[in-house]
Amino acid sequence: MRVVWQLVAVVAVAAMGGQSVLAVRDTWGLTLVLGVLVSVLALLVYRWVVGRTEHRPVTELDPDGAGPALGRGTLIGVVMFGMVVTNLATSGNYEVHGLGSVGGMAGLFGFMAAAAVTEEVLYRGVLFRIAEEYLGTWIALVLTALLFGLSHLLNAHATLWGAFAIAIEAGGMLAAAYAATRNLWVPIGVHFGWNFAAGGIFGTEVSGNDTEQGLLDATTSGNEWLTGGDFGPEGSVYSVLFGALLTLAFLWLAHRRGRLVPRRRRADRADTTATLPR
Repeated sequence: MRVVWQLVAVVAVAAMGGQSVLAVRDTWGLTLVLGVLVSVLALLVYRWVVGRTEHRPVTELDPDGAGPALGRGTLIGVVMFGMVVTNLATSGNYEVHGLGSVGGMAGLFGFMAAAAVTEEVLYRGVLFRIAEEYLGTWIALVLTALLFGLSHLLNAHATLWGAFAIAIEAGGMLAAAYAATRNLWVPIGVHFGWNFAAGGIFGTEVSGNDTEQGLLDATTSGNEWLTGGDFGPEGSVYSVLFGALLTLAFLWLAHRRGRLVPRRRRADRADTTATLPR
């Protein structure tokens, strides 16, 4: 029953928070403030419901070291997207026309923060973590990555290729980041850094969501395999390549640290939560 209660609590916050942020999307100040508030609320609700249903310290959201972990994750996400844009620019598929909107950038900060936190506590904090206890790291990673990719088919300019790309470069990579670190701070940071860099800094489309203009007034054009088309650079083969490489790096780190969880035998499952590597 714990997974049911956790899903209900986290999905409720994500749904209400998401709709609230969308409702004020045209006002950047409100979007910034409300997005940050939704992020904090989602973290508090996750800590509360997991602590109540699992009767343990919620170590994956340990406040000690949270700042540096968030910072490292954010830097990874920004650099990763920066590499995608660099490749698009050098191939003539990305062009900056000038400055866009500083207010738009600030609003996207709040919007992307809310999206990153709510999606990470749901997909990595609840779904991947609990699936991993029963199925092991590899199967849980594949299943939750596919689910994460499929969820993006609901976006305005979604494509099957875009959903597949998201499954690899984000769903798999972020689960691997959690497996390597055993905290949610790094995946949240990577997720936020990637999305904010894409929309808030470089002014590109994010997951086919009709993203508001960010700091730069820029356009992508040319081969859709390179640019991602209307879905945005997340549908670019560059994104898939860099995401896959980072996934392998995180999985290697998880293996090196002894944090990959094998599939449990039925007799072992009752005691899994006490024996997961940290």
